[in-house]
Amino acid sequence: MNIFLLLAIAMALIIILLRKQVPIGPCMLAGGLFIWSMKTPELNYLWQALTETLFMNRTYDILFALYFVMCLEIELRTSGALAGMVQALQRIFSSTKVTLAVMPAFLGLLPSLGGARFSAPIVEEASKGLSITQEHRAAINFWFRHIFEFSSPIIPGMIMACNIAGVPYSDFIMHLSWLTVLAFVVGWLAIITPIKTNTATSFQEDNGQSAQNTQDLWLSLSPVVLTFILVVFCGMNASTGMGVVTVGLFIVLHFSKRFVSLKEVIVGALDKKMFFNVLCILYFIQILTVTNVLNEIVTAFQSSPLPIPVIIACVSFIIGILTGMSQGHVAIVMPIVAAMGTGDLNLAGVAMAFGVAGQMLTPTHMCLVVTMDYFKSNFFKTLQPILLCEVIILTVFSVYSYFTW
Repeated sequence: MNIFLLLAIAMALIIILLRKQVPIGPCMLAGGLFIWSMKTPELNYLWQALTETLFMNRTYDILFALYFVMCLEIELRTSGALAGMVQALQRIFSSTKVTLAVMPAFLGLLPSLGGARFSAPIVEEASKGLSITQEHRAAINFWFRHIFEFSSPIIPGMIMACNIAGVPYSDFIMHLSWLTVLAFVVGWLAIITPIKTNTATSFQEDNGQSAQNTQDLWLSLSPVVLTFILVVFCGMNASTGMGVVTVGLFIVLHFSKRFVSLKEVIVGALDKKMFFNVLCILYFIQILTVTNVLNEIVTAFQSSPLPIPVIIACVSFIIGILTGMSQGHVAIVMPIVAAMGTGDLNLAGVAMAFGVAGQMLTPTHMCLVVTMDYFKSNFFKTLQPILLCEVIILTVFSVYSYFTW
């Protein structure tokens, strides 16, 4: 069967199951099993994919990072620091809308798979009293967390892209940084602007309350800053860094007379449903890898008569959808970019822009999974504004590229 027809049927199966309210993990696994059954129906491939999934360092880095992120959220929420931080931000910005957009964006600077789980409760707290749906909250959290995919030098996908394609970090970031600005503006117009807010909240100046809120602000932001330092400058992986920070925050809260139940933190962060969904998605990606589906897609496009930029865009978009992570589409597509022209900023930019678009529109994206799990939102309704934003960004990027090359 043609590889693209096979993928189309598999994606259709996933969509049908999602519409029947089947959890996202089993949906993706069903799609992967269908691809396996039609392409290489031998049990050893399933076993190989399973063992690789269970023994890959990435699997446990993701799971433990997510666990510690939820521990942090429980510590901050039950200590009152989370609510106090939101009040401090609203006092600073004098706008709930700005808080809703800026906080996920700031936390998105922390390179952590599934890290949207940390910004989700902040979005929920800041949006209390607003007449918006859970899907709207999920879209805000998911979109603004990822606007720095084009301009942060510490995003794993950016690091890999520059190294593989042979382009300087500074040049590549300068080449694409305008997309971060565009993503913020488009997200603001499409997702934030429609929110109806009450008249501007008037904060009474209470020095005691203000000082308390300021302390809450630092308590809430310090885990992000410290984890950033540990991961970027100390070489720790995400899970280890977050584990150290989680323990540290618990101790700080204890000595600050903000007692948090250790049992509530440890047990409350054990979200079995989410962990199961994540494992299913990682297994799905590994099935695509061991059955050679990803390589076949690349080969099929390479032999087509399409212009090179179109080939790069299509392959990046499809791989982005299938893997749901920047490292996935970068690792597969950037070697092709390097082979076609090492150091070519334009081709590398196309690969990055379309790959990111693909990873933003797929149920394999960990941040989307944990965001929907937190807000209990509908997959299709959550993605509607995200799809609109990506269409606008890709259209603007394509037109700009066409006239500037």
